[in-house]
Amino acid sequence: MAAQRMNSWTYAENFVIASDAVQAASEQDQALGGSGFPASAGASLRLLAAALEASHVIEIGSDAGVCGLWLLEGMSADGVLTTIDPEPERQRAARAAFASARVAPQRTRLIGGDALAVLPRMTDGAYDMVVVGSEHHGDPAYVEEALRLLRTGGILVVNNILGHDRVADPTARDEETVAVRDLGKSLRDDTRVLCAVWPVGDGLCAVIKR
Repeated sequence: MAAQRMNSWTYAENFVIASDAVQAASEQDQALGGSGFPASAGASLRLLAAALEASHVIEIGSDAGVCGLWLLEGMSADGVLTTIDPEPERQRAARAAFASARVAPQRTRLIGGDALAVLPRMTDGAYDMVVVGSEHHGDPAYVEEALRLLRTGGILVVNNILGHDRVADPTARDEETVAVRDLGKSLRDDTRVLCAVWPVGDGLCAVIKR
């Protein structure tokens, strides 16, 4: 039974094939030291963006454009993706990835800087979807900002919620793992949202704002 489940998981992880543009961006992301963003997670984000008919999306952490390309595929044709990242090299890579994929320039807004300094300047309830990347996945401050920015019915996604398989291990008590585990539990118990965890990639925690 365990082997069958592993086969099914592997099949699901590889079911959706990334576009050439996404694959090229993924290679660039890994060259810059990124941890990778699998097609299964990207397809999940694309599906959510399409279901929302999202026109205003925020991405915290650029991943060299990988996550952004998936989101743009699902967003409305005139939707605008705002990407916030403090690393100029990653921002340049994301911009190049969007250009290579022939994304219209007016559909992306790339902001350099610390997201916790940028997000407070953005409008309450004005966004359909917020994605928190792996570098910030254990910090509740990003979640609070995201929930403020989301409209009712908007969706927050936190990447890497399984913490490289350590979150589910009760003996893993390092600071980062505990922070991610606690964040997941707080979202599960938060009456402002409905929450689910999907075991795609390194785990996505998706919540919808009530």
